[in-house]
Amino acid sequence: MNNLIRLVEGQACIVDDDPWQLDAEADAPLILPLAAWRERQSDEVLQGRAVSADGLLLQVDDEPEALQPLLASLPLIAIDFPSFRDGRGYSQAYLLRTRLGWRGELRAVGDVLRDQLAHMRQCGFDAFAVRADKSLEDALKGLQGLSVLYGRSVIEPRPLFRRGRHKEESRS
Repeated sequence: MNNLIRLVEGQACIVDDDPWQLDAEADAPLILPLAAWRERQSDEVLQGRAVSADGLLLQVDDEPEALQPLLASLPLIAIDFPSFRDGRGYSQAYLLRTRLGWRGELRAVGDVLRDQLAHMRQCGFDAFAVRADKSLEDALKGLQGLSVLYGRSVIEPRPLFRRGRHKEESRS
């Protein structure tokens, strides 16, 4: 997949050699929608006894909770953003990380733009397939993001008022 940024030990890196593809015609590891993914899997993978060779593409109408029995079999979950205006992928990512305990790669794909990256990171994404017509170097700046977050996130589960050091800073 081109135009990919991945977080490695908290640092954003441009990935030049990512093998994963959304195109079913590609001769590479595939990222497939849930129905197509299920069709290609063996019983061992579907029962959680083996890891799939395919990644899963979670689309906006898919329920993350339905993946619970499959999580041990998934090497990667990509969440589709069909439009930068559609925020359902943020909620899906947050649910996967917090309630379902997903620790594997969580990749944002689709209409992924620089201005979204800091918020995507806070929701638990650790890989970002930036839209092909956008600059990766520019997108990296988007991951520098916000200096202080008021609400809680996957990265910092305590809201600002529960973080002691920020209380004193805000009073000064």
